[in-house]
Amino acid sequence: MPALNEAETIKRVIESMPKTIRNFDDVEILVVDDGSEDDTKTIAIASGATVVSHITNKGVGGAFHTALNYALENKASVLLSIDADGQFDVNDIPKMLQPIVSKTADFAIGNRFAEGKPKIMSKLKYRGNALVSTIISFVGKAKIKDASCGFRAYSRACLLNLNLQGNFTYTHETILDLLNKGYRVAQVPVKVTYFENRVSRVANNVITYGFKTLKIIVKCFKDYRPFPFFSTIALFILFIGVLLGGFVYLHWLNSGKITPYKGLGFIALALCGMAVMVGVLAFIADMLNRIRMNQEKLLYLTKKAHFDEN
Repeated sequence: MPALNEAETIKRVIESMPKTIRNFDDVEILVVDDGSEDDTKTIAIASGATVVSHITNKGVGGAFHTALNYALENKASVLLSIDADGQFDVNDIPKMLQPIVSKTADFAIGNRFAEGKPKIMSKLKYRGNALVSTIISFVGKAKIKDASCGFRAYSRACLLNLNLQGNFTYTHETILDLLNKGYRVAQVPVKVTYFENRVSRVANNVITYGFKTLKIIVKCFKDYRPFPFFSTIALFILFIGVLLGGFVYLHWLNSGKITPYKGLGFIALALCGMAVMVGVLAFIADMLNRIRMNQEKLLYLTKKAHFDEN
């Protein structure tokens, strides 16, 4: 449970959490205090949670990194993440865990939009979430209904295989990383309650959130599908080059000279040359991606040996 200045709600959320869950011998409530300046840490400890604190705010992505490492070090079989503000119904936790328990999926994502737009959620955020989910679905080659939901559950195999880079948010990167590695996803309809005066810790500025999210998605697309990423750029550059070159060529056929479009002709040649270079880069990136995938497999085995022995 990542928490930043959640003193008002965290006691109620922790006390409402199930202390026992079917098919699990032990349940531990972990709060990652992400540099809170209020009494979040003190209240969480008094409420019976284990607390790991960041000296400074690292973002929900950084908080997830901390929770992931804690879960692996303590040999957790499943890590479930839920917000500390009480917007999710803790009674949905068994539903989130069921696909992993039954081994029908390796990780589960909550779907807030099974019945359409939740009350109070703005149309702008709703449509923004839909757009992001569409992009994630395209990059990940799977239909994802709610890519931004923080209500998740991960099997231990997924935790061992996750290698994330960003601190801003982890929600989109985890989906793409795990789907790229062949893990199965379950999308579970969950209840959500939005509060009118509640300001999102992640998406408090829609433009900034959209820009940072797009940056993460583009980087993931580049890393996980480098050949289509760079070849698309190469084809676009080539198209512009051929378009300009074709215009100059038609002018030459009609007038017998390229003046006054000589400059456009040189630009067209430069663009075509650039397209060839980016095309070559696409093949190199694809080769490096294969090396990266092998390194990820080795890293998984190394982490498994390390955390299983300790």
